[in-house]
Amino acid sequence: MEEIYAKFVSQKISKTRWRPVPSGSLQTAETFATGSWDNEENRVLLWSIGDLGNLDSDGGFEGDHQVLCGTRHYGDVMDLQFLDQERIVAASSTGCVTVFLHHPNNQTLSASQQWTAAHYHTGPGSPSGSSAPCTGVVCNSPEIVTVGEDGRINLFRVDHKEAVRTIDNADSSTLHAVTFLRTPEILTVNSIGQLKIWDFRQQGNEPSQILSLTGDRVPLHCVDRHPNQQHVVATGGQDGMLSIWDVRQGTMPVSLLKAHEAEMWEVHFHPSNPDHLFTCSEDGSLWHWDASTDVPEKSSLFHQGGRNSTFLSHSISNQANVHQSLISSWLSTDPARDRIEITSLLPNRTLSVNSLDVLGPCLVCGTDSEAIYVTRQLFS
Repeated sequence: MEEIYAKFVSQKISKTRWRPVPSGSLQTAETFATGSWDNEENRVLLWSIGDLGNLDSDGGFEGDHQVLCGTRHYGDVMDLQFLDQERIVAASSTGCVTVFLHHPNNQTLSASQQWTAAHYHTGPGSPSGSSAPCTGVVCNSPEIVTVGEDGRINLFRVDHKEAVRTIDNADSSTLHAVTFLRTPEILTVNSIGQLKIWDFRQQGNEPSQILSLTGDRVPLHCVDRHPNQQHVVATGGQDGMLSIWDVRQGTMPVSLLKAHEAEMWEVHFHPSNPDHLFTCSEDGSLWHWDASTDVPEKSSLFHQGGRNSTFLSHSISNQANVHQSLISSWLSTDPARDRIEITSLLPNRTLSVNSLDVLGPCLVCGTDSEAIYVTRQLFS
């Protein structure tokens, strides 16, 4: 069983992201980026994970993550995404979107492009030019899509000064997160529990599809799409529940899974092993959800005291008409296959775990307790 290594960094970490490894390469993840929030001076930093394995005075494992380079960031870092191996896109609480370029020769990070007023409030009661936080970013180079508290969606292209497309009143509520479904299609989640699908090939300002949680309009904070089955989507929100959706069917989630005790800030399918999913929460927990069906006996990933329980999902749609072998393990409605093992990855509860990312055998997360946690052997 592998340990998870903590590094205390003297700033609240709002976002953590692995730098992608070149496609086809056998490298494992070695470099990650962090963004901070609620600090006197916020920063975007690039880290190398270095050697892991020093015992600290409390008997925990201290990571030897080293800062490669960094730069000041105006406003809180609301989201952070790698555009490619050299460039990182940061979303700011000031409404600004910045592309930072990493120069490996002299290890510096500099702003190479900026859209200063990507998001702003308009209309009665808002002072002219009042900025709105940019809450989410998704990249598919050379395209960058941003969403904000102003309910606006922007499609930017690197090296274009102006937005290629803007949907001004895409939402009357706050848009919290965005992901690509297929290249011309994006999916957004908002503060009244709705998922909306937008097709950039259509000229209008209306979504092509709306899905929502019935009853309470619980704000949704995060969304991720299954890497292989683009119709399968996971969301998390203010109530800490994990919802699994099939956007081909109906307008409600397929499964609602009782999860965290407070807001779920991020959800991520493992990019190459998507029967595994990871979530983090305001309640200070970081969970690994294992829905793989080919493991007769699953062993706990980390032995430190955390929660290790088997949950039964309750499915709220009948999918007997879909051939069983084609169904993602997240959509299965066979009760015998519905068991999902949940393992807590942090040794003890901390302040809010704001962000996580997984790549290959590596996981990184950042917290309000000014710590970054890394493990390199998720599945061993």
